[in-house]
Amino acid sequence: MKTVILKWSIGIALGAAAGFLYWYYIGCTSGSCAITSSAVNSTLYGGLMGGLLLNTFESKKQSNETGKASDQ
Repeated sequence: MKTVILKWSIGIALGAAAGFLYWYYIGCTSGSCAITSSAVNSTLYGGLMGGLLLNTFESKKQSNETGKASDQ
């Protein structure tokens, strides 16, 4: 359980940092871009995407606990 929380936390933190850096260096200055026109929107979207991306990777320990047969 702790590894799941740690995985989500790391993903959200990395995604939020990436979202903020994207807004800071590349972001939309005209205000017509829904996500990148605001630092808050860009950071929250980056955190969401980072959490989802990092959570897609499954470790072998978790897959063996669910009863799946190993490929050995």
